[in-house]
Amino acid sequence: MSKIAFIFPGQASQYVGMGKDLYEKYDIAKRYYDEANEILGFDLKEVSFEGPLEDLKQTKITQPAIFVMSVILNEILKEKGISPEFTAGHSLGEYSALVCAGVISFRDALEVVKLRGAEMQKAGEVNPGTMAAVVGLGDAAVVEACVESAGVVIAANFNSPAQVVISGSIEGVKEAMVKAKEKGAKIVKELVVSGAFHSPLMDSAVAPLKEKLDSVSFAEAKIDVIPNVSAEITRDKAELKRSLVEQVTAPVRWVETIEKMKENGVDTFVEVGPGKVLQGLVKRIAKGSVLKGVETVEQLEKFEL
Repeated sequence: MSKIAFIFPGQASQYVGMGKDLYEKYDIAKRYYDEANEILGFDLKEVSFEGPLEDLKQTKITQPAIFVMSVILNEILKEKGISPEFTAGHSLGEYSALVCAGVISFRDALEVVKLRGAEMQKAGEVNPGTMAAVVGLGDAAVVEACVESAGVVIAANFNSPAQVVISGSIEGVKEAMVKAKEKGAKIVKELVVSGAFHSPLMDSAVAPLKEKLDSVSFAEAKIDVIPNVSAEITRDKAELKRSLVEQVTAPVRWVETIEKMKENGVDTFVEVGPGKVLQGLVKRIAKGSVLKGVETVEQLEKFEL
């Protein structure tokens, strides 16, 4: 029996124009974007649909923009009778996954995402850091390159068998980049980011996020969820809430997440949200799986399993 997983993208999938056709076509999209504007206190529609890209790339705007669009797409798929057996999200995408699994309401999740984006942006300004992608080097060697470097630097995103993203202080990351190259990495490339996400430099965002999450009610998940920090299947609401706090400074274990789904019978992965980043990663992790993406009205209307 084949199983479907919905996977939700995180930061770096944004683009100007995202969600505009959904807003023009679907009442639910209008309702969610209008509600988002009220919660956020700025015009998310305008920045998402018209830009400028410089504004959309700010963490405090990027995170709500991707989250809102992803949830709208999930709701439209649900209305079409299409639901997954498993769900997971990459970093920020975990919030969309928890809405999909019935753990948290759209409104509550957006309020948390608003705070998360603002606090992570602030952390990036107070403790400037950077991230870099290391391609073609095994996980253990990348971790080794980080351990051997001075300054703060950790392996932050285990994205695919050949790609690990490192994160930390500017000097720490630069040194680890050199060491990774020496160890045989094919490509080492610094990323354009506003902070050292999933590293100890995000520490200042943890307490405010925990306080906010403690004020929000969570329900047991209706479908299986695989959080970034554990890469284990759970429906437990306390564990899911805890993992959102830990996730800010802990690595994203994406390879293990996808492998766990595959082991449990998932053969169709649907990326629900802007961009195709996750489809590219899953293609390398779970070879031979069916990969689909939905981000436009046209794709929604043609969508079938």
